Amino acid sequence: MKDAPLTRNFCIIAHVDHGKTTLSDRLLEFTSTITKRVMTDQHLDSMDLEKERGITIKMHPVTMTYPAKDGKIYKLNLMDTPGHVDFAYEVSRSLAACEGALLLIDASQGVEAQTVANAHLAFAQGLKVIPVINKIDLPSANLELCLKQMEDILTIPAEEAILASGKSGIGIEEILEAVVTRVPPPRWTDYPTTRMLVFDSKYDAYRGVISHVRVFSGTFKAGEMMMLMSSGQKSEIKEVGMFHPGMLKCPVLGPGDVGYIVSNIKSVEEIKVGDTVTHANKPAAEMLPGYKEVHPMVYCGLYPLESDDYEKLKVALSKLRLNDSSLIYASESSVALGFGFRCGFLGLLHMEVVQERIRREYDVEIISTYPSVVYKVKKHGGEEIEIDNPVNLPDPGTILEISEPTIKAAIHIPNEYLGDMMNLIMEKRGSVDHTATLDGTRVMLNATLPLNEILVDFNDRLKSITRGYGSMDYELGDYRISDLVKMDIMVNGDPVDAFASIVHRSKAEGQGRALCEKLADIIPPQMFKVAVQAAIGGKIIARDNVREMRKDVTSKCYGGDISRKRKLLDKQKEGKKKMKLIGKVSIPPDAFIQVLKTNS
Repeated sequence: MKDAPLTRNFCIIAHVDHGKTTLSDRLLEFTSTITKRVMTDQHLDSMDLEKERGITIKMHPVTMTYPAKDGKIYKLNLMDTPGHVDFAYEVSRSLAACEGALLLIDASQGVEAQTVANAHLAFAQGLKVIPVINKIDLPSANLELCLKQMEDILTIPAEEAILASGKSGIGIEEILEAVVTRVPPPRWTDYPTTRMLVFDSKYDAYRGVISHVRVFSGTFKAGEMMMLMSSGQKSEIKEVGMFHPGMLKCPVLGPGDVGYIVSNIKSVEEIKVGDTVTHANKPAAEMLPGYKEVHPMVYCGLYPLESDDYEKLKVALSKLRLNDSSLIYASESSVALGFGFRCGFLGLLHMEVVQERIRREYDVEIISTYPSVVYKVKKHGGEEIEIDNPVNLPDPGTILEISEPTIKAAIHIPNEYLGDMMNLIMEKRGSVDHTATLDGTRVMLNATLPLNEILVDFNDRLKSITRGYGSMDYELGDYRISDLVKMDIMVNGDPVDAFASIVHRSKAEGQGRALCEKLADIIPPQMFKVAVQAAIGGKIIARDNVREMRKDVTSKCYGGDISRKRKLLDKQKEGKKKMKLIGKVSIPPDAFIQVLKTNS
């Protein structure tokens, strides 16, 4: 208990690419947590993918000691957080483990969509927010605009801002002093029983699950029995320790401490982010607030490019699942693509990152089917089912209504692109609920859009319309009843499950025609005429023909009556008809792969 008043727990929140990880590097250097000799850029980002894209995917806590100007030595626990909307739940849990937050604003970009979203998350958790204007040494920095936006949009007084640069180390001492003086000491330390919050966990092949925890009250040490409050599961604590920034074993974790716990638990699924841990022999009466189960929002099929790689893909997914409990998968098979897996992800970036890691870390070339979301289908008779794969949609005659998930988006754009942005939102079946002028040059649109409309190209088109100056943040909205239909693609009368999709009736014809054209182009020529059709129920809405190979049967006719040629052509026609009755179209898998690649 003695050092709890001298402990400060804080995190860094910002929009993507505003310099969170670089700033944390400077803080580690300044407090001599890491010596210059072993320091690397983006020290807390451990994956190659994180370094390459400049994004943080997994959080990395670290404990620093700082001798402040008041003569006391403080223990500072920093939690680095992901900035992307897919990982919003992880961000909210790491905020729950802190009392303060450094809110970074890029001096050249100003306040962006996720800056606002993350700031509101921090305010909602009751955190003390310290604004830091980063990258002030850039030639394009515009401090007046940043301070004005901060007051107008975030309602934080301009005099609270600290000017800094993570790259050149300006303002680092001021930031540490502000953390010590402005961030309150750990809360809820006087709660009668022991409680700690799990804000992350990872799997270690030798030691099982290592949970990253923040202790709120009481102490935890090796040899004690702990209990997970969401499931009631009990387990013995094998080891406790802190991050400096590597794992360092210590005898006890007390109130306000951030560290790790190694227990008997061997699966990440059992110890979930946001869970409360207490002592098994004297459990707490209530959990820490804010725990919820995380459910996948986007589904797609993953298939190996070479069918021999199926087992390799299975191993890759099971290993990724060990460290990422929000990824779910189940095996499925497709006539066109063979054996593969149906996978669920938190969002589009999560899907992209998982696919990239499978390719890189496990060396499996994969192809993914068109992403889809979870639809709620109400049948006649009141039964309600959830569908994540278009193939499982029941017969149209039994369906009363289909609801689709929506998102509430906050889109920041420069004024001159407002008209084009409105058109894009309307094209995606969305509606603008509210527009607000942020300053002389930027506006913020609050829009509601169907989730499945933004899956593929929305963000790319937002960036190209606004020349890269637009940004978007979204949260999940409600389910909304919509006129949705299942569109099948049929080749020679047989439906191909890899291309089945659930689309809005108004867009079905255009999408069907584009897909048929593409497929007819890619499928190699056949001996007889083959139709590629898009159908809704029993109604064909688009059609194209695959090129047919024709032998020139009239080549041996030199002159003579036309009826000789006609007779040979009719005979060929009859043969083609017979062939069509018994013939099967063999479509090479790479034809599907080409279509799916051009689609995605």
